[in-house]
Amino acid sequence: MNSFKKQLLYFVTASLVILSNQAWSEASKTHDVNATQLLKEVDARLQPSSYEMYRKLINIEPDGDRKEFVLYTVKKGKENVVALFLDPASERGRSSLRVGDNMWLYIPNVGKPLRITSLQSVVGGVFNNSDILQLDYSTEYNAQNVTEEGEQLLLSLKAKNRSVAYDQLKMWVDKTHKTPIKIEAYSASGMLIKTLHYSKIKDFGNGYIRPAMLETDSPLYKGFKSVMLFDGIKPREFSEEVFSLGYMSKIGELRE
Repeated sequence: MNSFKKQLLYFVTASLVILSNQAWSEASKTHDVNATQLLKEVDARLQPSSYEMYRKLINIEPDGDRKEFVLYTVKKGKENVVALFLDPASERGRSSLRVGDNMWLYIPNVGKPLRITSLQSVVGGVFNNSDILQLDYSTEYNAQNVTEEGEQLLLSLKAKNRSVAYDQLKMWVDKTHKTPIKIEAYSASGMLIKTLHYSKIKDFGNGYIRPAMLETDSPLYKGFKSVMLFDGIKPREFSEEVFSLGYMSKIGELRE
């Protein structure tokens, strides 16, 4: 083979490699963008950016004993959530506040709100404070990948920083409603911490068709289960003052 043919072959081969790498890179970028867009759509389908809602939390022990809580919850934007306990009577008037990564618990007749952490639980059971005062998933996680699994899409999520309760999430998303079906939550070491199961799709009005029930179990709490029932989700705007320590005793005044 003469030198011209060798040079031509080298040029063609090098060009094909470059084009192949560019195509792979573009496909990879598109894949990442699609995963990010899907996660944002999941957030938008689950709830308005600012809203009020009611929830019932049920903790079920291995022997069948149950403890129930009713909460009134309001959220503003990406980082502000506050929940007021309505029942049982022993908890009535308590409230918990989250502003970004910071959380507090207000107890009537106690001097000032107490700092709490994301992995603690103000209600006991399998739900922790991060689950109860949940922010949008896209606020705390980066979408790394999305793959198809039959009628579902599997999102792989990675925590944006170490303050997030779970280091990694695997989220199975319903293709039709673009809402979660199951989420597996993992620690940084790869240990499964808990599994969340969404069910009972319901039309809440205002265009929000989403699961009305969330159940969770954990290999760390064998035999225990916690359930969250959602109701009355609707858009509503609030002032910044609502999400301050000084307002925690007045959350009940917001109920219409």
